[in-house]
Amino acid sequence: MRAAARRLRATLGRRGIALVLLGLAKICYGLGFALQSGPTPVGLGLLTRWADLRCWSAVWIVCGLVTFGFAWLRVGRDGLGFMAAVVPPIVWGGAYLWGAVVGDYPRGLAIAAWYAIGHVGLILWASGVPEYSVPPARRERGR
Repeated sequence: MRAAARRLRATLGRRGIALVLLGLAKICYGLGFALQSGPTPVGLGLLTRWADLRCWSAVWIVCGLVTFGFAWLRVGRDGLGFMAAVVPPIVWGGAYLWGAVVGDYPRGLAIAAWYAIGHVGLILWASGVPEYSVPPARRERGR
C-alpha cells in the first residue's frame, strides 16, 4: 500500500496533488447543487437570471473534471487545470459581490471576499508552487 502511495505521489507531484484535490472538491460542490431540489441560495440572483442553478452547478462539475484531468499531465502542462479551477469561484464570488453592491444581499461582500481569498488566492498560489520532485521522463522501450 505504501509503495502504491509513493508511486502515485511521484506520478502526480505537488502540483498534481493540488489539482486532484481541487478537482474532486469542485465536482462534489457542483454535485451538491445539481442534486439540490430546494430554492436558490440568496445572493446568486445575477447568475440565476441567465441560467438555472443546475446549469451553474454544471460549470463546477466540468471545471472540476478538467482540473482533475490535468493533474495527471506532466509538470508545465498543467496550467489549464489551474485556470479551470479558478473559473467557478471567480464567477460565484463575482455574483455575490454584485449582490452586495446592488443591495440585494449585504452579506455578499463577505462571501465574495471568502471566495477571493480562500479559493482564488489559494489556487493562484498553488499554481505558482514549483515542482521540486519532477517525475522522471518515461523511457521508450528498446533503449
